[in-house]
Amino acid sequence: MHALPSDDGQRLDKWLWFARVVKSRTLAAELVVLGKVRVNRVRAVKASQTLRPGDVVTLVLAGRVLILKVLAPGVRRGPAAEARQLYQPLSAPLGERTGSEFEGRAAGRRQWRRA
Repeated sequence: MHALPSDDGQRLDKWLWFARVVKSRTLAAELVVLGKVRVNRVRAVKASQTLRPGDVVTLVLAGRVLILKVLAPGVRRGPAAEARQLYQPLSAPLGERTGSEFEGRAAGRRQWRRA
């Protein structure tokens, strides 16, 4: 039986796992140790740091910056649709490219072909 999360918040590593940001709590803890995670603009130093609704989590994954606003603590690691209800993305999803980034690359290729 799952214990309901209290109003006190939830561990950072657990929340990242419940929200399906990372595949394991161990990986979440490693990101914290490597300095890849910030909570409310302050570098997280322990995976056991408490997250509360309204906190903003910033992390670096696959060379991209991901910014998430915590909406709720997790109860379990459920399906992706359930996990998305735990946060509000404040940055572009990892797979998307911005228009200017694409135009820059395309323009660079055109110049290379002409030369």
